[in-house]
Amino acid sequence: MIEKLRSIFRIPELRKRVLFTLALLVVYRVGGHVPVPGINGGALKAWFESNAGGLFGLYDMFVGGSLERATIFALGIMPNVSASIIIQLLTAVVPYFERLQKEGDEGRKKITQYTRYGTVLLAFVQGYGIAVFLQGLGAVRTQGAELGVVNNPGAGFMVMTMITLTAGTVFVMWLGEQITERGIGNGISLIITVGIVAEYPRFAINTIRQLMNRSISPFLMIIVLALMIVVIAAVIAITQGQRKIPVQYAKRIVGRRVYGGQSTHIPLRVNTPGVIPIIFAQSLIMLPSTFGALFIRNNAFLEGMTAFLSPSGVLYNLLYVAIIVFFSYFYTAIIFNPVDLADNMKKYGGFVPGIRPGKKTAEYIDRILTRITLPGGLFLAGIAILPMLLIVWTKVPFDFGGTSLLITVGVTLDTLQQIESHLVMRHYDGFMKKGRLRGRR
Repeated sequence: MIEKLRSIFRIPELRKRVLFTLALLVVYRVGGHVPVPGINGGALKAWFESNAGGLFGLYDMFVGGSLERATIFALGIMPNVSASIIIQLLTAVVPYFERLQKEGDEGRKKITQYTRYGTVLLAFVQGYGIAVFLQGLGAVRTQGAELGVVNNPGAGFMVMTMITLTAGTVFVMWLGEQITERGIGNGISLIITVGIVAEYPRFAINTIRQLMNRSISPFLMIIVLALMIVVIAAVIAITQGQRKIPVQYAKRIVGRRVYGGQSTHIPLRVNTPGVIPIIFAQSLIMLPSTFGALFIRNNAFLEGMTAFLSPSGVLYNLLYVAIIVFFSYFYTAIIFNPVDLADNMKKYGGFVPGIRPGKKTAEYIDRILTRITLPGGLFLAGIAILPMLLIVWTKVPFDFGGTSLLITVGVTLDTLQQIESHLVMRHYDGFMKKGRLRGRR
């Protein structure tokens, strides 16, 4: 492994890309400690500690604790992710966006520009919500004293906070685009992953403290660690899992040349939508309590809805699983079109052995995709509710797993595959001489 890492720095282009990526990720982490003016960080941290969990806790995990510290990157890259998801949904229902998607590079540039506009708009709206939320917290008890979260509340604070958070989001979006273009890996995914991984040391320190205080049984901790290893292996297997549909291309004679005749396959992933269904489900199921926390206070209906949808309740988890499975099918249908795939295969003389080209091929692919999406969606749901189930059953503050684990494993595998392709293209041994990373080239 040491020799493989040395090979990365022997290739000038790959070395520049890796160092450039690391430098921009360091800039992102440094900016995650620059506070927004006018906020009492100690009082805000005390509020987060007393109100752990919920959508704010999930959002804070994605931005690496920047929301809890009220920094200029408190919104992180999430407005851009939300805008990208909205644009993808619009391509399925709005003909204009569907035409743009089929126009090649020019269409993708326009979609990227619309995504940027949507990012700025969402960041401005979310910045307003955060400003209203911070002003509404009032005084928070910390270290035996009542301290106000906002030093000088008012219109000036709200405008300054909205502009600061929006500018921070735009800068993070630019960092992600630069990493994707000039670095290694997907910039937006790496920024989210770095924010998640940055919180792992704090989780580990808290767990060690509880072990030393004997709040957690050592035997129980060993069981949890073994379960973590099993979960990581399962996530890797499902992330890499594919159902391969064989495809045969007919021979064509053009002049004196023979084209086609080769065999290939269509790789259908078990987890086609990735972590998107979990993000959709968490946002939807926690929308009432989040909306109430941001904009409405002392509302009996919203308070009752929040108590009814308690994360430790059976109804919450059943509803959560159902929504994740639904969005797994919904998002897969949006990003994967069996009809277009079958038409393209027919156009170039490709066919699935034993299946007639055209409509029958599209129906065959759709049937297989429907079957493999169900176990993928159920697996996502199981991973998503695993931390809460462990907390209820074992009383261990299990902060490892769920959405964060899926994102971390997926992004790590994708980045390793890109590095692997650079190494092999220049006749170096990759990270793995055998296995799926090497076999997927």
